[in-house]
Amino acid sequence: MNIIEIVLLAIVTFIFAIDQFSLTEIAYRPIVACPIIGLILGDVQTGLVIGGTYELMMIGNMPVGGAQPPNAVLGSVVAMIFAVKAKMDINAALGACMIFATFGQYVVTLTFTVMSGLMAKADKAAEEGNPAGITQVNVISCLILGSLFAVIAVVAYVGGIALSPALESLSKNASWFMGGLSAAGGMMRFVGFAILLKIMLANDMWGYLLAGFVCALVIGNIDTISAATLLLVAFIGVAIALNDFRVNGMKKKIEEGGFSDGI
Repeated sequence: MNIIEIVLLAIVTFIFAIDQFSLTEIAYRPIVACPIIGLILGDVQTGLVIGGTYELMMIGNMPVGGAQPPNAVLGSVVAMIFAVKAKMDINAALGACMIFATFGQYVVTLTFTVMSGLMAKADKAAEEGNPAGITQVNVISCLILGSLFAVIAVVAYVGGIALSPALESLSKNASWFMGGLSAAGGMMRFVGFAILLKIMLANDMWGYLLAGFVCALVIGNIDTISAATLLLVAFIGVAIALNDFRVNGMKKKIEEGGFSDGI
C-alpha cells in the first residue's frame, strides 16, 4: 500500500468531484480522469483503455434536474483500482465499478439535499448584495462533495488491495462469475452509446450509421490497416460532412438568388 498514491488519489478525486458541477466540467470525464488516475497508480495504458471504454458507457448519461445518473467519477476511480491494483480483467472491472457508480449518484443526491437547506442563506446574501456570503455557500458545497468522494476513493483503494487475493481466487474458482461480469462490462459500452443515439439520431441519419458499421467491419478485417480503423472511419465521416456542408451551402445560395459570378 503506497501512501503517496493514496494522497494523490484523494486529491484528484476531490478535484474531479467538484469539476462535475463547477470548474471545467471536462476533467472529471472518464476519458480525461482515468489516464490521470493511471499515472498515479503506475499504469497509464490501462487508464487510456478504461477511460475510452468508460466514456462510451457514460456518454449518453446526463443529470436532469435532481435525477442523477451513475456517477462517472467514482466509477472511474473504482474501475482503475480494480484493474490495476486488484488485477481484474478490464471488462470485469468496468462491470464491477457500476455498483460504486450507482452508489455515487446517491452521494450526489445526499449532498444536494443537505445543500438545499443552505440555499436560504445564499438567497439572503444575494438580497443584501453580499458576494462573500454566496461564495461561502458554494465553498461549503464543494468541500462536502469533494470530501465525500475523496474518502470513498481511499476506502476503495484500501479495499481493492485487501480484496486482491480473494478476487484472484474468485476468478480461478468461479470463472463463470467473472466471465459473466466481464461480459456485462463489455456490453455496457454499447448500451451507453445506444442511449446517446436514442436522443440524437434522426431518421435520415440511419443510412450513415449503418454505412459506418459496414466500413468499420471491412477495414477492421484488413490486417494492414485494421489498427487505424477508427481513424479511417472518422476521416470518411469528415469527408461526408464536408460534402454535405458544401452541397447545402450551394443549395442555399441558389435559393437566395444564385451565385454572384456573372452567370
